[in-house]
Amino acid sequence: MFKKLADGFYVAAQLQPDDFAEAKALGIKTVINNRPDGEATDQLPDALARAEAELAGLAYRFVPVVSGGIFPDHVAQFAEAVDASEGPILAYCRSGTRSTNLWALQAARHLAPDEIIEAAAGAGYDVSGLRPMLDQISATHKHK
Repeated sequence: MFKKLADGFYVAAQLQPDDFAEAKALGIKTVINNRPDGEATDQLPDALARAEAELAGLAYRFVPVVSGGIFPDHVAQFAEAVDASEGPILAYCRSGTRSTNLWALQAARHLAPDEIIEAAAGAGYDVSGLRPMLDQISATHKHK
């Protein structure tokens, strides 16, 4: 259910209440919810997801992004959440794709685009369409 993208970073599809305790048992320290409230009737709203995370002893962050609508400010908010959080981190959305895309874009600050694309593919996600943006971010940060 939890797919590893990098050391200390995992993604998943929509979490259910029991998944928070499972994440804690696997060593996850922080959960990032990338799903806006009201996206679907079967999702946990932010307040309930936060309560479940806290009940399980996990830190929780809410960085909502509409499917298909990742903008630079979303990437900046996600990067800030990752940088400020204790890992391992588990990010989730409806299918894990949005969270993987956000991870890829923020990871380009530290990893080469080929490494990012390969890591995502290994977890079952195709981020190759992000290549131009990954190249641009990577060149700007020069893997400092």
